[in-house]
Amino acid sequence: MSLTRIRRATVASLRRARSDFNRRSLGYYARAFCVLLCVLVLIMPSPYVVETPGPTRNVLGTSDGKQIIAISGVATHKQSGQLLMVTVNAAGVPGYAMPNIETLAMYMRSDTTVLPSEAVFPPGQSSEDYDKESHHEMSGSQKSATKQALAYAKRLGVDTSGVRVRMHIDDIGGPSAGMMYTLGTISKLTARDETGGKIIAGTGTMENGGKVGAIGGIRLKMLGAKRDGAAWFLAPASNCDEVVGHVPSGLRDVKVSTLDEAYQALVAIGQGKGEKLPHCTV
Repeated sequence: MSLTRIRRATVASLRRARSDFNRRSLGYYARAFCVLLCVLVLIMPSPYVVETPGPTRNVLGTSDGKQIIAISGVATHKQSGQLLMVTVNAAGVPGYAMPNIETLAMYMRSDTTVLPSEAVFPPGQSSEDYDKESHHEMSGSQKSATKQALAYAKRLGVDTSGVRVRMHIDDIGGPSAGMMYTLGTISKLTARDETGGKIIAGTGTMENGGKVGAIGGIRLKMLGAKRDGAAWFLAPASNCDEVVGHVPSGLRDVKVSTLDEAYQALVAIGQGKGEKLPHCTV
């Protein structure tokens, strides 16, 4: 095609485009702009954090081929049941951006909690700092669990001199597994089969003096526990206001405020006497 023909074709195309533009009303372009703006807003990162039930882990078992609770320096004992630590998956936290359209879709689900991001992490926090803080909390939780577990096992007559406890789990952070780490360590150190073949889940921090502390996301954690086969759920007494009315069918909650209460509840459940244990009430 010659240069002249190309120019004529280009001019004709521009005239047609201008004609089409002039034929359409201002309202047409306003609507098109609004549609484009809505699309842009929907694909932008959401200022909310979306939480869903996360995976569970049997603290008496293994993770990535390693014992979650590895004990040396003393004989350990197997349990016939499971002790499940429970977690929450979070999208929208640093390093895990989530678009507005997906947040909107997740908001419609009953097994989801949507929170403003500032309620979960400080504004401007980097993904590295977020991960570092989460792992630091988990490390502190494990150290506290070891200390409280050894002290309690000693009260039960276990010789804890020379005992070393190492806890391994790479893909989960935060402090909320403290109580289950503690119960798992005690169960491995004692000859008694505390679980009695039951699948028992629970959550709560392990604080000084054996106090069980409150945690976040307990409604979602109960859903995860029920999904993975638990029939019992040990819940911090300080979380009872979030537990009442939200316990999944087939899951029985047990209110605990101290390590001793949690351990005694574990023993009672293993013996088939769990129905008499206190549960959360209004």
